[in-house]
Amino acid sequence: MILSPESVARFAGQLADRSRAAMCLALLDGQAWTAGELARHAGIAPPTASEHLNRLVQAGLLAEERQGRHRYLRLASPEVARLLEGIAQAAGQPAPARSLRTVRAAADLAQARTCYDHLAGELGVRLFDAIVAADLISVADGLALTAAGRSWFTELAGPEALRPAGSRPLIRTCLDWTQRRPHLAGVLGAVLYRQLVTRSWVQPRSGSRAVRVTPAGQLALAELFGQATWPAPGAGPASPALSPSPAPSPSPAAAGRAALA
Repeated sequence: MILSPESVARFAGQLADRSRAAMCLALLDGQAWTAGELARHAGIAPPTASEHLNRLVQAGLLAEERQGRHRYLRLASPEVARLLEGIAQAAGQPAPARSLRTVRAAADLAQARTCYDHLAGELGVRLFDAIVAADLISVADGLALTAAGRSWFTELAGPEALRPAGSRPLIRTCLDWTQRRPHLAGVLGAVLYRQLVTRSWVQPRSGSRAVRVTPAGQLALAELFGQATWPAPGAGPASPALSPSPAPSPSPAAAGRAALA
């Protein structure tokens, strides 16, 4: 198949505008935003935002839903989120810090944030490292879910955790743009994040992609993986990578049963 250069240029051009890029990046939190919220975020008038959003919907980057007089928009698919993260990784640069508040916000995002529907930042990278260290996922010859991993994810979220979701892969990684190391994505990345939030082990921060590990989450994650502390609420700079606990760790399935009991 020969691709049309014009079609690629036309699609890429949708993100060539600063306002459209700002609105798309805001939607990487995985939530639906109103058109008015996106307009305020991008710093443009509502009619201008509406025009930009129409173009993004027509191009297949965004999906919309109307409830009464409100128009809600979200990224059209995980593939679009992956595309945006890839662009951010390849060409994105941190916004200049103009106040202590923006410095703290950037630190919060680097420590723990969502990447559409899975975890990123230091927390996401450390979770992936811990999952690999526990032999739940093998990286020896490409990514593969081990037998222990199948049992662990099933105990965590039920049999539906391993069911395919359309064309989305069960397991893949994203190269984290702040940590420059991989975090868990794909179906299992989304399952893990949902379960951590459902159990109140991880808590989204209002008005931001940043998340925080709750005190209950610190205890649960330490029990699940038999390792040291995790980022605490209001923690400072990123902490060193986790090292295995000197005490013998329980098997992944046994640890999962204990923490989920």
